[in-house]
Amino acid sequence: MNSGEATVRGYLEAFATGDPERIASFVTPGFVNDHTAALGSGCVGKDEYLGRLPGFLASMPELRYEVESVLAHRSTAWVAYTLHAEVNGGPIAVRGAMHFELDGERIARRTDYWDSLVFQQQAGLI
Repeated sequence: MNSGEATVRGYLEAFATGDPERIASFVTPGFVNDHTAALGSGCVGKDEYLGRLPGFLASMPELRYEVESVLAHRSTAWVAYTLHAEVNGGPIAVRGAMHFELDGERIARRTDYWDSLVFQQQAGLI
């Protein structure tokens, strides 16, 4: 496993701890959190990201990412995943992919690709 793969795996595994500080320890000060899904909400900066994490984690109890595959080379990585959590009293499992841009052993940018319609259906929102 190369250092890029170790970084993105460590980052995704940190979500299962529910610890915002642990999750944010993997990102750079200028971290860009980008979402392509209509329901996603991005932000810029580690401090802003850290400020949003508690609410995100509270909205998705038991959150964990099941990594399906990782392709990492130099300063970029792609991860296919299934997000598992409890939402509105029931389990959800949403597949997606993330593209990471790395700065050394920290994540400078994360672009998340997931289907917000699948999330809404599983969460009983529509």
